[in-house]
Amino acid sequence: MPLSPADDLLLHQTPHTFDHVGTSDRNFYDRYYFNLHGSSDEVFLITGLGQYPNLGVTDAFVSVSVGTKQYTLRASRELGSDRLDTSVGPYGIEVLEGLRRIRITVEPNEWGITADLTFTGTVDALEEPRTFIRSYERVQQDVSRFAQVGVWSGHFTVAGRTFEVTPDRWKGVRDRSWGVRPVGEREHPGIRAREAGDGHGFRHDWIPMQFDDHMLKVQVDQDQDGHRHVEESMRVWNSDLGRAPEHLGRPEIEPTYISGTRELDHAVITLPVPDGEPIVVTTAPLRTLYLAAGSGYAPDESWGHGYYQGPLKVEAVEHDFSRPEDRRRYAILNETLSRFETSTGEVGYGMHENMLMGVYRPTGFLTADAVAP
Repeated sequence: MPLSPADDLLLHQTPHTFDHVGTSDRNFYDRYYFNLHGSSDEVFLITGLGQYPNLGVTDAFVSVSVGTKQYTLRASRELGSDRLDTSVGPYGIEVLEGLRRIRITVEPNEWGITADLTFTGTVDALEEPRTFIRSYERVQQDVSRFAQVGVWSGHFTVAGRTFEVTPDRWKGVRDRSWGVRPVGEREHPGIRAREAGDGHGFRHDWIPMQFDDHMLKVQVDQDQDGHRHVEESMRVWNSDLGRAPEHLGRPEIEPTYISGTRELDHAVITLPVPDGEPIVVTTAPLRTLYLAAGSGYAPDESWGHGYYQGPLKVEAVEHDFSRPEDRRRYAILNETLSRFETSTGEVGYGMHENMLMGVYRPTGFLTADAVAP
């Protein structure tokens, strides 16, 4: 248990040095996530960095969807004992002001994906309900997370194009999550192998919506029968307004899928308001970035979050999504940049993160390979 600079901070919560966390579960992780868009369908950037202390790995990625292509730069290294070192190869994250301002840099590299971007939260960070899922008596998820919408400044370059980023129109959301969630190389499934024949399913909707003076934040996680593991609906006002966050009622999300797929055509979201008229939001997808295409969120034989890649590895991958069949292959965890319009005429932008895996009986997906008619 070597000492590191973090051990000089008065933040210990276990008797161990900071390079050891409070559980020996191999799936413990600690991660940043950010997205960025210009309030249009032109380009969508998603980036993140994770540490996996019990696997001895840290990795990062930046993915950009522009035109019909998706470009991903990814990097992995051995974690070591200094958890304050939030850099991986050319990629770095710096906390300028806790819970408010974060800087992301990607230094020049042979693949031409670079960035110097600063996120500033426009609402206070919102702590989400804790996620806890146990399957076959083993903890699959035990996660804490907070979310925050904000504005961006700086610049980034991809595919020979440089985008100047100004806070008047460049917006996005970030989250911080930590806890236990499957990471690293796959384990032998044991009894969990039964899930393939058990009609197992999971639907996930995570929807931060950014309007001029507030955020609407919706999350629903469900099993194959529509039973909810997590649900949340909140209205969080911009920090400078001094208004308290509002808990809204049980959210209802009615998706319509593109025929022959499980990808969103649009959705209608209804949020009951205590002592008021419900907020009804209609979504219009603008562009989808497929996290399964190289970012590590959906691991393949070559890359996944927490996979050991050696002392340091940096590489880039490129995907062409001009053909529907190529999109379908990666349409697993979909980051769908969307325009949102409320029933009272307010317009905002943000993301509908959506996943529909396996069986989901409430909307007629009765087999794992079922698609929309």
